[in-house]
Amino acid sequence: MAPVLINPSILSADFANLERDLQLVASADYVHVDVMDQHFVPNLTLGLPVVRRLAEVTPVPLDVHLMVEDADRWAPQYAEAGAASVTFHAEATQAPVRLARELRAGGVRAAVALRPASPVEPFLDLLDEVDMVLVMTVEPGFGGQAFIEGTLAKVRRARAAIDASGAATWVQVDGGVSRDTIGRIARAGANVFVAGSAVFGADDVAQEVEALRRLAEHPTSEA
Repeated sequence: MAPVLINPSILSADFANLERDLQLVASADYVHVDVMDQHFVPNLTLGLPVVRRLAEVTPVPLDVHLMVEDADRWAPQYAEAGAASVTFHAEATQAPVRLARELRAGGVRAAVALRPASPVEPFLDLLDEVDMVLVMTVEPGFGGQAFIEGTLAKVRRARAAIDASGAATWVQVDGGVSRDTIGRIARAGANVFVAGSAVFGADDVAQEVEALRRLAEHPTSEA
């Protein structure tokens, strides 16, 4: 069984107090760091210098999600900056297998991300080449969006292919993850859950991380 991992997204944290907010999610498995370039997506967030500094102070590993053009150029630099996992978008790379191998050779986990409308099928024969498949369940670029229910079918197909192949690839979901949706996502086959506003918008951030973990580990048919 793949481990259940909760990765709070600092896109919803206080950018003026990132070190403080990293400590609030010290019980999480990874911290999800969204890097946006205002080209691949319309928003602009943080870049290499900030990620490098976050890697020095974070209590948990960094899960860097690159929403940038020319991922073949940029992804290895984020690995060098201290990320434990680097996710690049299938739509932003010319050579995904080569890039994944380069990241792995650098000692980090390599992941491929897919927009809601991008098919997973082209990657199902390449599951051994990546450590994780990220299924976006909202359009990348902004936090706080509503979960797109139709993406669950893609999660199911990814999980079925992974199980059939015997690969150890994780399935991550990013977008609209909350207490209301995490059970359905877990039953579809995801094991890594990115939650932004649900975590950092909670009264007790650490408690919310553990509540999401319990719901993902023991999803009910009603959740």
